[in-house]
Amino acid sequence: MELSTILKPEAVKVLSTVSSKKRLFHDIGDLGDAVYGLPADRTVEALLERESLGPTGVGHGVALPHARLPGLTSVAGTFVLLEKPIDFGAVDRQPVDIAFALFAPEEAGVEHLKALALVSRTLRDTTLCSKLRANSDAATLYAILTEGRSVQAA
Repeated sequence: MELSTILKPEAVKVLSTVSSKKRLFHDIGDLGDAVYGLPADRTVEALLERESLGPTGVGHGVALPHARLPGLTSVAGTFVLLEKPIDFGAVDRQPVDIAFALFAPEEAGVEHLKALALVSRTLRDTTLCSKLRANSDAATLYAILTEGRSVQAA
């Protein structure tokens, strides 16, 4: 699996006016609606439900919000770079400026987990995250994210 199979170029965005986790989820919902046709209100609700189980801020300024949604046929993702980091309740208490949201079909099993592992492994690379933070062009961000990264079968 490669990031390019779950992330479309138009699902990458730089945001300058996000002030809270809830606002970020609304922006992610709007992006998911525009790119994948996911109902924004249901997407936001699903992200908030998942977040209530425990924060998806994984540390080092990175968050991996994710949710299962009805009507999806495959795993889909959105990537957002925030110009101003926000409090996310991350495990290391650091504010978040990189958010990669994953959406999976309700019945998705191993594909959802493989996608989550791929995104997590990719964004654990501090050099890659530094490159992402140094760019504000969505096309460049997409290229950085998708340059030959794949996950081996579990």
